[in-house]
Amino acid sequence: MLISIVNRSATLGDADLARAVRAINRQFEDDFEPYWQFGARLQLAGGEAPRSPLKRVPGRASDGVIYVQDRPTVDGAEGFHDRTRDDLPFGHVFLDVCASVGDSWTVALSHEAIELVGDPMNNLLVQGPHPLDGRHLVFHMFELCDAVQSETYERDGVEVSNFVLPGYFTRGEARGARNDFLGHRGAREALRSFGVAPGGYICFWDWLREGDKWHPFMRDDDPVAAKRLGAKAAAGGGRVARRAGSR
Repeated sequence: MLISIVNRSATLGDADLARAVRAINRQFEDDFEPYWQFGARLQLAGGEAPRSPLKRVPGRASDGVIYVQDRPTVDGAEGFHDRTRDDLPFGHVFLDVCASVGDSWTVALSHEAIELVGDPMNNLLVQGPHPLDGRHLVFHMFELCDAVQSETYERDGVEVSNFVLPGYFTRGEARGARNDFLGHRGAREALRSFGVAPGGYICFWDWLREGDKWHPFMRDDDPVAAKRLGAKAAAGGGRVARRAGSR
């Protein structure tokens, strides 16, 4: 998948954005693709790129687009990804929000790029256990960074997002396996399948017990995750509706 990165910021220079693009490309090639067997390449688009994604036409310049801009279009969100009516995947990264909460915009860009390539149409679900009742099955959103959203590492001096591995979406726990790229780090416990790390969250659909309703889940008393869930709800009304219709 080829993703164009469009600079709509008045404060971020193309040189800094290009450095982040190179690091995230290395993250895809060295870290992500060996586990998932698919990936993406990011390219920095020129200033003539349109303000809204192009329709899917033969010879288009990319398979998706992410816009980096100063002010948010969704309150409290560092970024989000979606698709157009013409089924072109796109995302946004909001620099002002990243700065206000003390997060690196490069992590937000890495996060949105990984989740854009993982679920370009925003319609994939994975059957798995209810977070509080492992015997009851629900449908989880196929999100690759949300569960470990607060965890980061560096590639070429650029901070990027942690992500889950394929084993995360299995119902059992394989001995000695790890469910996210960073795995054990210091005193942090291993991430369980369909679990959440501190600062992370998941969303699932409980079609038997609760009917037509999405449910968020995070660790108890986790204000960081609660804030992010609020932003996701504000950004994702259309995405959640489309996922519901895809059952």
